[in-house]
Amino acid sequence: MTDSPELSIVMPCLNEAETLATCIGKARGFLERHGIDGEVIVADNGSTDGSRAIAAGLGARVVPVAERGYGAALQGGIAAARGRYVIMGDADDSYDFSALMPFVEKLREGYDLVMGNRFRGGIRPGAMPPLHRYLGNPVLTGIGRLLFRSVCGDFHCGLRGFRKEAVEQLGLQTTGMEFASEMVVKATVLRLRVTEVPTTLSPDGRSRPPHLRSWRDGWRHLRFLLLYSPRWLFLYPGIALMAVGTLGMLWILPGTRQVGSVGFDVNTLLYAAAAVFIGFQSVNFAVFTKIYAVNEGLLPEDPRLNQVFRYVRLELGILVGAGLVALGLIGSLWAISDWRARSFGALNPQQTLRLVVPAVLALILGFQTVLSSFFLSVLGLSRRRR
Repeated sequence: MTDSPELSIVMPCLNEAETLATCIGKARGFLERHGIDGEVIVADNGSTDGSRAIAAGLGARVVPVAERGYGAALQGGIAAARGRYVIMGDADDSYDFSALMPFVEKLREGYDLVMGNRFRGGIRPGAMPPLHRYLGNPVLTGIGRLLFRSVCGDFHCGLRGFRKEAVEQLGLQTTGMEFASEMVVKATVLRLRVTEVPTTLSPDGRSRPPHLRSWRDGWRHLRFLLLYSPRWLFLYPGIALMAVGTLGMLWILPGTRQVGSVGFDVNTLLYAAAAVFIGFQSVNFAVFTKIYAVNEGLLPEDPRLNQVFRYVRLELGILVGAGLVALGLIGSLWAISDWRARSFGALNPQQTLRLVVPAVLALILGFQTVLSSFFLSVLGLSRRRR
């Protein structure tokens, strides 16, 4: 191995004494058999079963990683890698480190990230629990493909290769199992060259339970996917709520509506107004989140957002907000005038609320628009500095 090898094979490790020697042996054998200048790195996450001594004794480079977590271990191992390419894989003997040539070939072709696909390569009996095989992995991968238009058919395959320089540009941050999703999502969003190759998953060779916790880690993956897609988390649901609420208000405002034996009146009108307000808030959060993520480098620049900021400024937001407030005040004064005409006595809610509810909604949306415009202006300051 030279000081600048072509390939680093990185294995995260936490008490893998039962299988670590097998994995290192296969990896070193692969490098020797194919004449690849490479190294084997064991990113140890605090093993107490002698894993470090086993790795060092077999010629692997041991990198201690103090911060616990699958992602933390891999980040430490990747940072220490000296190779131009990195292939990472679990040290439980579930992946075959002697069959890495498809990954190397794709990396040599110029791909930035090469994902393994266990569903195309084969999952041997007992290698993956039914919950993961038929629900967890397909559902989370499907959500990831939908939200980010990724080409990957197996978001959570632990065997993958990448150009070290390309992945370092992603600024990966998560320390848990969701690290696997973060790498795929950021590579897709930042438009790196991504492909996949079939790989086989075998039953692991450990006698202890795996570190993976199905529901906890599944939720962490789903949470990351949603947080990284403000459009699907905030924007689209917000627009849908606003549309449904507006249509509902327009339908009920003229008078009571009867559908079969069910009557819809001012109570429904109030809920429709609430839908408009909640939807408006959700759209606001979509914009706030998007701008913050771009400012922090979590998401790439969005030309459409830049175009919007060219025309939509603080002054326009204040004018629109003031217009809505004015409408709300006019409606409120009208309602008060009607109340005054009745000597401030009892009113018919079916008539009064048809005026009061839209007026109150306009007041709320108006003030929210003004406040949101000021907040967006503050977020925009850093954009202008950049």
